[in-house]
Amino acid sequence: MRSHALLDELQWRGLLYQATDNVALALDAGPVSGYIGFDPTAPSLHVGSLLQIMLLVHLQQHGHRPVALVGGGTGLIGDPKAAGERPLASIDMVRENAAALERQLSRFLDFDGPAGARMINNADWLVDLRAVEFMRDVGKHFTVNYMLQKESVKSRMDAGISYTEFSYMLLQAYDFLELSRRHDVKLQMGGSDQWGNITAGMELVRRITGAEVHGITSPLITTAAGTKFGKTEAGAVWLDASLTSPYKFYQFWVNVDDRDAGLYLRYFTLRTREAIETLDAAMASRPERREAQYAVARDVTGRVHGAAALAAAEEVSQLLFGGGDPKALSAAALTALSQEIPFFRLVKGDPVDTQDIIDTVSIGDDALFKSKGDARRMIQQGGVYLNGRRLGPEREPLAADDLLAGRYVLVRKGARANVLVEVVAT
Repeated sequence: MRSHALLDELQWRGLLYQATDNVALALDAGPVSGYIGFDPTAPSLHVGSLLQIMLLVHLQQHGHRPVALVGGGTGLIGDPKAAGERPLASIDMVRENAAALERQLSRFLDFDGPAGARMINNADWLVDLRAVEFMRDVGKHFTVNYMLQKESVKSRMDAGISYTEFSYMLLQAYDFLELSRRHDVKLQMGGSDQWGNITAGMELVRRITGAEVHGITSPLITTAAGTKFGKTEAGAVWLDASLTSPYKFYQFWVNVDDRDAGLYLRYFTLRTREAIETLDAAMASRPERREAQYAVARDVTGRVHGAAALAAAEEVSQLLFGGGDPKALSAAALTALSQEIPFFRLVKGDPVDTQDIIDTVSIGDDALFKSKGDARRMIQQGGVYLNGRRLGPEREPLAADDLLAGRYVLVRKGARANVLVEVVAT
């Protein structure tokens, strides 16, 4: 496979926005090391980072070496944002966040073998960099006029920008220089908003070493509905399971707009062009089945959280939205479910009196019933279910083997309202 097939791949997937003129020749000349920087100012990457991660994945799949640069040094400053000045993070926080990002990136890239991916932290050269040395060796290559033309700076001129953030471009350019010197990196990739920083780095490398290096950018994602990609009513969708559960992560993808589903298949999965076009056709003819959305949800959730977490998320989704049988739930799915719906504990021996179950879920902020009287009326109307079985007026006790995974009772009111009770033996 010719190396510039990478550009063709990115093009048909909609991942190619800008590229330097001779990048195809450089890719053709042999394996190229290419990098993307990731900002460790948060304890996790979010789905907005996935597009950049997938650029590295495609780079590796086409025989090149991906380099994930964790910004342990630049993260102490933060790149300029149109919204305003970032609060400065502490050194310890950036160090902890950088370690978390490294773990997340390792799920996408193969680090084994002579052409395996590399994880590099720019704190290795930035933290001990001397100010006078930096201004003499780097700052003299950039005019203020040149820096003012960059969009990341121009967007902040009216509101004001500190010298700290104004200097970020020089630090990122210096990263490219150091990666070129230390690891023979010839390519930087990123979102289209990073083009100014990428070209600044290319210029610095050319001026100081004379080497020819290149840049590729991807488009910025906006949803068809005009909302910011990766944002929900609950906030950002994170890759860390402790911040966004695998179930919520899976549901984020299942619920994307039909108009976006085809794009996300191209952006975030490794499915072939033929497979994606088949799903496009299915989406056009059977949109109610959401086949494209489920395909994206399975692929991305499995890659980010692993097969076991994906299976549990699918089981929980089937139960809550597809009328699945509670008795078919695995122990892992029940654990996941306990984090997604109201959860109660009941200390009780065997057998378990169903009235105790009903009383337990009728108390507290997450109560399933407004009162014990409301519970009685719902039972009489046949609208209450324990582990999928309608509860009748006789209220038969539950034996240990009636409990899900030997310890849970799923109580359902009507069609959709569910709570989970864990029965703890006395």
